[in-house]
Amino acid sequence: MTDRKYHVLFLCTGNSARSILAEALINHWGRGRFVGYSAGSRPVGRVNPVALELLKHMQLPTEGLRSKSWDEFAAPGAPQLDFVFTVCDNAAGEQCPFWPGQPMTAHWGVEDPAAVEGNDTEKWLAFRKVFRELENRIKIFVNLKISSLDRLSLQNRLQEIGRTRVDGGDAS
Repeated sequence: MTDRKYHVLFLCTGNSARSILAEALINHWGRGRFVGYSAGSRPVGRVNPVALELLKHMQLPTEGLRSKSWDEFAAPGAPQLDFVFTVCDNAAGEQCPFWPGQPMTAHWGVEDPAAVEGNDTEKWLAFRKVFRELENRIKIFVNLKISSLDRLSLQNRLQEIGRTRVDGGDAS
């Protein structure tokens, strides 16, 4: 069972920042055991440049990251998803497409760094805060003994992870 790969989709409305960061993070920390994707209910069609800059700064790959619709993952031929996490409150409240295979779902909401108005430093700090929160949650998630948990216990753990916060610190 150790060869099992889990497919994880992170959802947000615009798929330009939070879900993109989460996709990159799980592909890094999942070390091939988890395959991450991201999508949006109303994708903006481009990845936020600060998100890309931060990922490059953190030495995480950005190749292939793009803003796309969640419809791609409900279409025939899409990867069968094991987990779907919403990372913004708007996407959590929307009617999601039907995901084949009944993946486990949870809400891991974080603030929208792309909505921060201010100077470049304030924007950068907002993105770094979200990066740290998502990274912390993803590290906890990828270290779960998924195969040893029953579905209800796993669902409870996923919801607990979504309530995990990071205070202070620096993502550099």
